[in-house]
This record gives sequence, C-alpha cells and structure tokens, in this order.
Amino acid sequence: MAYVRRYLPHLVLAIGAFVMLLPFYWMFLTSIRSPGEIFDVSLWPIPKDFSAGENFSRAASQVPMARFMLNGVIVCLGILIVQVLTAVPAAYALAKLRFPGRRLLMTLVIAALCVPIQALALPLFVGLAMTELLNTYFAMMAPFFLSVFAIFLFHQSFRSYPNEIIEAARMDGFSEMEICWRLVLRGSLPSLAAFSVFSLVAHWNDLYWPMIVVSDTNLAPPPLGMLYFADVESGANYGALMAGATIITAPMLVCFLLVRRHFIAGITMTGVK
Repeated sequence: MAYVRRYLPHLVLAIGAFVMLLPFYWMFLTSIRSPGEIFDVSLWPIPKDFSAGENFSRAASQVPMARFMLNGVIVCLGILIVQVLTAVPAAYALAKLRFPGRRLLMTLVIAALCVPIQALALPLFVGLAMTELLNTYFAMMAPFFLSVFAIFLFHQSFRSYPNEIIEAARMDGFSEMEICWRLVLRGSLPSLAAFSVFSLVAHWNDLYWPMIVVSDTNLAPPPLGMLYFADVESGANYGALMAGATIITAPMLVCFLLVRRHFIAGITMTGVK
C-alpha cells in the first residue's frame, strides 16, 4: 500500500504529461513524414520516408515565414515592454503606498481579470477604425498595453518585500520610482520572468485579435500567417503545414526552457496556481 501511495501521484503526472505532450509530438512527427504517411496512426518516431527537408523548405518558401516571425517578435516585445512599464509602478503603489481608495482599486483590478478581450473587441475595433489605425502594429498591440494580470502578479510579489528596506531607502533620499525599479523590482525578478513567459506565449499564439484588425499579409503574426499558408496549400500538404507549425512553436519552447527555473520560482513566490 505504501508503494501505491508513493508512486500513484507520479503515475498520474506521467499520464497527464503524455496527454499534454502528445499533440506536439504528433505535430513534429507529421512535419517529417512524407505525404503518403501523413494519416498513418503509428507513433514510431522514424518514418519510412523521411521528408523533413522537403516539408520545412516548403513551409519557408510558400509564404514569407521569416516576415511572420519578425512580426510576432515586434508585437510580443512591444506589448511586454509597455505592460511592464505600466504594471510595475501600479503594483508597487497598490502594494506599498497608503492612499485613499487603494483597496477599491485593487478590487477593480481583480474584477477586471474576469473581462475577456472578446467583450471589448467591438468598441476597440470601432475606435481603431475611426482613427484609421487598422492594419498597423499599434492596432495589434494597443488593447494589451495595460495588463491587469501583470498588476495582480507583481502586487502579490511586492507585498512580501520588506518595508524596512523601503523606509531605509527613503531616508537615504531615494525617490519612490527609484525604490520601485531599482530595489523592489530587482527583488522580484522571478515574478518578472514568470509574467514575461505568460505574456510572450499568450500574444505569440493569439489569432483572434490580429485576425480582426489586420488584413495585410506583411503585418501578419505567426498564427495568422498559418491561415495564409493554408490558403496557399489548399489544406492538402499537411506535412508542410505541420512543419510551419513546428517553426512557430519552437521559439516559445526555447523561451520557456531558458527561464523555467525563474518561471517556477515566480509562480511559487506569488502564490498564483
């Protein structure tokens, strides 16, 4: 019975990991198979006819894949930078400063977490259309510049920063912005890494909003670019389509692997599950 209690959680986690990783494994397996093996249900990692070179070359040549990737980098980094610049001071003020209405503002931040982007899509689209800002990088980034999730995440992390250090910094002549950026944020780098992963992955994979505000192929981010690729291929060459999906997925996988320790530490120290 002791062995069951010891190994059962690991077995459950292993099954969950298999279920989560299977689509990615199938995507990569399809990307290196020939057209004749695409619908083969075998999970054997070595195909009979290895066609990775052909599939990946098609994915890179049929559509401007490099341009799609560059667009994704511009949009994701632009959103992340502005989110950090706006969320960090707001979270610091809510966590460490005392002013009237602080609890009400924090309540509004938590309530705003329940509002999806789909609920605001129509007024945002109308506003961008009236200002003639559709088909721009700004149109893809603007709705996400203020992240209430980032404010909540940093707030939870900043709360644990010692007040004694902040008081000592004030006595030494530090301004509140210097304390926020040079002391408090520096002590919460795992939270910054965790949010960066959340933000980059979410907006790199976002299809809904770019599909609404962008119709120019030269501005398409990777997920929207995959739709153009499917149109070119008429949905027939699944090997090349999966090769394109593999190219798009790889940067996010590398990003997570590089910061996984900080990501886990950031999630743990903020209490977000």
